[in-house]
Amino acid sequence: MRFMRFLSLSTRRIGLPRRAVSQILLTQLAIAAGVAVLATRLFLAPLGAQLDDQAMRRALAIAQSAAADPSVSAGLLESGPAADGPVQAAAERIRRATGAEYVVVMDLDGIRRSHPSPDRIGLTVSTDPSDALAGREVMEIDEGTLGRTARGKVPLVAADGEIVGAVSVGIAYDSVRDRLLGAIPGLLAYAGGALAAGALAAYLLSRRIQRQTRDLAFSDIAGLLAEREAMLHSIREGVIALDHAGRIRLVNDEAARLLGLAPDGAGTLAGSPLDEVLGEGRTADVLTGRVTGRDLLTVQGSRVLVANRMPTADGGAVATLRDRTELEHLRRELDSTQGLIDALRAQDHEHANRLHTLLGLLELGLHEEAVEFVAEVVGGHRSTAEQVTEKVRDPLLAALLVGKATVAAERGVPLRLAAATFLPDRLVDPGGLVTITGNLVDNAMDAAVGSAAPLVEVELRCEGRTAILLVRDSGPGVPAARREEIFTEGWSTKQPAAHRERGLGLALVRRLAERQGGTARAGEAADGGAEFSVVLPEALR
Repeated sequence: MRFMRFLSLSTRRIGLPRRAVSQILLTQLAIAAGVAVLATRLFLAPLGAQLDDQAMRRALAIAQSAAADPSVSAGLLESGPAADGPVQAAAERIRRATGAEYVVVMDLDGIRRSHPSPDRIGLTVSTDPSDALAGREVMEIDEGTLGRTARGKVPLVAADGEIVGAVSVGIAYDSVRDRLLGAIPGLLAYAGGALAAGALAAYLLSRRIQRQTRDLAFSDIAGLLAEREAMLHSIREGVIALDHAGRIRLVNDEAARLLGLAPDGAGTLAGSPLDEVLGEGRTADVLTGRVTGRDLLTVQGSRVLVANRMPTADGGAVATLRDRTELEHLRRELDSTQGLIDALRAQDHEHANRLHTLLGLLELGLHEEAVEFVAEVVGGHRSTAEQVTEKVRDPLLAALLVGKATVAAERGVPLRLAAATFLPDRLVDPGGLVTITGNLVDNAMDAAVGSAAPLVEVELRCEGRTAILLVRDSGPGVPAARREEIFTEGWSTKQPAAHRERGLGLALVRRLAERQGGTARAGEAADGGAEFSVVLPEALR
């Protein structure tokens, strides 16, 4: 971010465009041009050295050929320095044949016996001939009377093997420079082609970056990043982002709190696989997308969380987490109150009839019968409540079943608990199970009314952390072909009431079950009628 801020300020000062794509394009073009210039210079440097070496070796080869000519050494020994002497003639013949700048033959005293300028014959050479006269061959670039040349010097040996002088050959350095300059246009053509290809690639890349950054300036991108960081860490909803491989990209403070991660370790989790951080379980399955759906319930530690996951275009995902733990107490109270209201409403007519019966017994003076009647009524209610609370330890669910038993008795349908029923008080989401049980029991009572032997049986048990609910009735049952259709929202065989819609109960049951990672199915009871089963994994702490 500091780099982007610095680059943005710098571009404003020097008048460059503010858009990120324009700045990137100019930067890439500058880099491509710099690379082309640098590559050209790096190529020209060894090329120049190579041409120098070739010129010096050519001069040395000519000098060796001249020294190997017997007429040169013989002429040196037989005549003195003269413009029309045999040494000058032989040297000029070699010079013209090879295209050398000069072929100079000197004696042991460094006196020229040949030279392209005849007036210089008989004069001492302008450069040191000691190495060649000592028997060593020399290659060099040097300045002489004829200018800068590539030189080759070799000793001149007589027929008896003694050194009698030396031969110096020079190649005009202007020809070397001309060859180097002649190579530059072709090299520049290649460099220009490479620069054009680089410019095209830079343009295409900048267009792609323009689409990805939505043509924003660096300052705008930096501002968006700062705003995103502030927003993610200030909202009261957990946010966790994952890449395509299930590795964590970011975790805000609220998500770290809800997932039980170290508050100061959320920033160090980037790049860690989510499965390793959270371990195996429903929470990891929901966040990684192995379990799909909306408003999925999951448990992490002592918290009940609602998770939603949204995939991103690059194969990753962003998941949000909401805490439902604080709402559980309010939901318990609300559901208890609703259950109490339903029970009182169902008992209204029953209590009125019993009071009328009790009043009649008292008016007739049948006091003992009145006492027995009251004891029977109170005992029946007490035994029903004790039976439910012994097998169903969750108070909210027990209160619901006691109230439903009263409603069922009012409608002439016995409601009983199966012998295998036992549910401890460790429910993660008792409110959800109350809603599921209430809807299924209401539907079962509606189906059982009018049957030959009306009955509704409820079985609640647990297997490990999984809660299992079975509700059976003595009604006509559900045809096999329609056992999936009945869970569709709006489907119902009943006439809609004036104050509410029909066909929502079973749809709500399945939705609540799937939200907790469970299932809801319809089947046939052993004694006929329908049997609804709901399985809720990880429903108990």
